[in-house]
Amino acid sequence: MNTLLKIFTCFLLAIVCLPGFAYTERNLLQKEGDLDKVKASLVMDQKWVPYPAYADRAGWDKLLGANKEAMIARGEKLLDYQWQVVKATDYLEYERSGNRKIMEDPFGKNNGAIADLMMAELAEGKGRFIDQLINGVFQSCEMTSWVLSAHLGSQGAQLSHRSLPDYKEHIIDLTAGDMGSLLSWSYYFFNKEFDKVDPVISQRLRKELQERILDTYMNVDRFWWMAFNLQPGGMVNNWNPWCNFNALQCFMLLENDKDVLAKAVWRSMTSVDKFINYTHEDGACEEGPSYWGHAAGKMYDYLQMLYDGTGGKISIFDQPMIKNMGEYIVRSYVGNGWVVNFADASAKGGGDAQIIYRYGKAVNSPLMKQYAAFLQKQGSSSLSSGRDIFRTLQSVLYANEMEQEKASYQVPAYTWYPETEFCYMSNKKGLFFASKGGYNNESHNHNDVGTFSLYQNTTPVFIDAGVGTYTRQTFSSERYSIWTMQSNYHNLPMINGVPQSFGAQYKATRVQFNPRKNTFSADIASAYPSQSEVKSWVRSYTLSDTGLRIEDAFTLNKVVAPNQVNFLTWGNVDLSAPGEVLINVNGEKMKLVYDKQAFSAAKEVIELTDPRLSNVWGKEIYRISLNAKNSSLKGKYVFTIQPVK
Repeated sequence: MNTLLKIFTCFLLAIVCLPGFAYTERNLLQKEGDLDKVKASLVMDQKWVPYPAYADRAGWDKLLGANKEAMIARGEKLLDYQWQVVKATDYLEYERSGNRKIMEDPFGKNNGAIADLMMAELAEGKGRFIDQLINGVFQSCEMTSWVLSAHLGSQGAQLSHRSLPDYKEHIIDLTAGDMGSLLSWSYYFFNKEFDKVDPVISQRLRKELQERILDTYMNVDRFWWMAFNLQPGGMVNNWNPWCNFNALQCFMLLENDKDVLAKAVWRSMTSVDKFINYTHEDGACEEGPSYWGHAAGKMYDYLQMLYDGTGGKISIFDQPMIKNMGEYIVRSYVGNGWVVNFADASAKGGGDAQIIYRYGKAVNSPLMKQYAAFLQKQGSSSLSSGRDIFRTLQSVLYANEMEQEKASYQVPAYTWYPETEFCYMSNKKGLFFASKGGYNNESHNHNDVGTFSLYQNTTPVFIDAGVGTYTRQTFSSERYSIWTMQSNYHNLPMINGVPQSFGAQYKATRVQFNPRKNTFSADIASAYPSQSEVKSWVRSYTLSDTGLRIEDAFTLNKVVAPNQVNFLTWGNVDLSAPGEVLINVNGEKMKLVYDKQAFSAAKEVIELTDPRLSNVWGKEIYRISLNAKNSSLKGKYVFTIQPVK
């Protein structure tokens, strides 16, 4: 534990600080090798590919082993698949109602079908799936764009800012990149088979990949995720490694001019460095565990391909920060499928076992490898990663090795991320506590500075609801009209009747963690706007063997309205006894104790009609509001949460 604490608390690099923002010019990739070294290191003509050629039947039989029949069976279900048409009105629906799934669902089914048909043909090798694969590939080439309607419009990628694809320009987003890499692998494995049917198939596919991905990537600098034009205080999130990794795959699979390939690889390194620079050195993912696979996980995919494509000569897997970023997914796991879910992350899920194992192997982390084996034994693993064919192929490649790994997971006594300001603590009585400082402009931000979650025997009792199904409103100026994004629907106070505000300037200050005393505290006053008239509001949490103590010590400039302290929970809630709130969640019982002379308690029922929320919590959750009976300029509130036998 002392070693881990040193890793998490020693940061020797200079940090450029702006309100709620840190950006460190580490440039780890660029320091690892310049353009000349990249060029000299490249493994050309796809000789880096670790998989058998399509015609190598013995090679595929050995690689797939017992997984061969499952791959074939998935493809057989698609032999009569009717390819979906994504209509113009499906794209326009995003503008008209904010609904993005109308376009995404048929598009996603087609893309998943291509991936499954491709793996089935690689597994069987008899040509039985080739015609259907050609249908999918050719239809994809006929589409104006591979970009989602939501990303054409709201992300500002398309110059028209409309959600209908414009034939005059090409855009690279998450899905266009995914399709580019999927179709590049299709070209790599099957171009000779396509030529036997008609050479125009491969010719057309290669042309589309060149224009949509290769040329666009090299000639366009304005895509925000590239971060080439990053301004002070700007954000770099999971889009960066995700899109760059897809572009790198396409170049490594298609480009055989060494000068051109070297420039493309170097360009991707300078862009991915922006993501690593933006990420805190403690390694926490401010987007939450649900996004770890898209953020740090995609960065790992990128680094692995860079390693393979340069014969291991360009690698930063030995950097402690890269290891920290990987181990975050392990340390955010509570148990029984539950995770610490700040921001837009879901409260359920433990990560993809296969990628966690591969990442752990690359950075030499027994913690990650053993946790991955633990997840796999829980049944939460699959060799198929949908349209992400790289991950499917890698999962197959490492499947046998992973089976031999020891399965182990134990909740740490604490985890402290001093830059991201995440704090987790647990005790021997089965309580797990998580809280955060931070600021209100994090990627996938909720206004939640100072909030907490509390779990008993891995069951969440005081909760973070998460986020509903994404719509146009989710990533727009209307985002904070959605209740899940608001601080008054997190475990936080309304100060003078005012909730927290959005923006990097709204942040925690004086954030402290004491592992010996099991205390975490932060002054959250700066997370509230001036209308709150708050001078200081220090929230302190102390975890002991008997439960959790919450203390709010505050000073106001003036009294405007009564303070309100909110708690979110689910299960069965009983407020009948003044001074106590009894909560029973699936047999886990807890008691919230408050001063009945100072507060009156109320319960608000929040009906969950969105399946993304109801699939986790059921039909409803509850907001418990403790409303102050008296107002003062200075005071202290104390609440305790105790297990009940």
